[in-house]
Amino acid sequence: MNQDQVKEKLIALDGKAGDFSVIFSGKTSKKVDGLYYPDRKEIIIHNKNFTDDSQLMYTAIHEFAHHLHYERSPVPVSSRAHTNRFWDIFHRLLFAAEEKGVYVNIFRKDGRFAELTRKIKGSYLSANGNLMKELGGLLNQAQALCQELNASFEDYVDRELLLHRTTARLLIKLHAMDLKPEIGFDNMKTVATIRDEGARVRAEEAFSDGKSPDMVKAEFSSRQNKADTMDTLLSERDRIERSIDSLTKKLAAIERKITEMKHEGRRRIKNDKNRA
Repeated sequence: MNQDQVKEKLIALDGKAGDFSVIFSGKTSKKVDGLYYPDRKEIIIHNKNFTDDSQLMYTAIHEFAHHLHYERSPVPVSSRAHTNRFWDIFHRLLFAAEEKGVYVNIFRKDGRFAELTRKIKGSYLSANGNLMKELGGLLNQAQALCQELNASFEDYVDRELLLHRTTARLLIKLHAMDLKPEIGFDNMKTVATIRDEGARVRAEEAFSDGKSPDMVKAEFSSRQNKADTMDTLLSERDRIERSIDSLTKKLAAIERKITEMKHEGRRRIKNDKNRA
């Protein structure tokens, strides 16, 4: 597979990607399999790193996700390239690539991976989610007992259970919401942060359908949904301006102290010479 064929397959995943180029370096690299240069809109693939086309396409899709992220970000992309938004784009591309036969998911193709996945999800992730949900029920009983005896629930979980009160409140919340333990404890926590009940149900269903945590967060997180608004951009601009103003004042104060210390040092040297 050559670089033109790779680009063609990437365009098939997202035809509105804008202009970009795919370049095979013809080399191996011990550091990275690929790179993306946003200023040149170039995807560089160290094609000698790969033994099959599916591995190469995985890297190409990864770098293509960087291109889409950069092109579609409403604000300058931060120096932290692998943001939640990036992983959302990347995972959606991978799912599309699997459906179109552009990329083969080794984790489902290899029976050993499939069996390991079944065991981890069933015996550990789901089981842990169920345990945490049951623990939330017990903590709810403890909270009721504290109210009955006019005792501090926070003190009980802090000093007796050695559990942070924030965690305890979250577990009670998970139990009250009756979330599905099959999605795992971490994903249950993500769903619990969604205020709208309808969106919360859809997010839980998204996890059950196999969407990644980053995909769900990007779709349902209120913080993420607000990230593209003009008000948010203006607020961020004002915050940066305030930070610059504050740092400028701190810098001026430090410069004054340095100047004063230099003058004091010169005065002491002069006095010492006069005494001599």
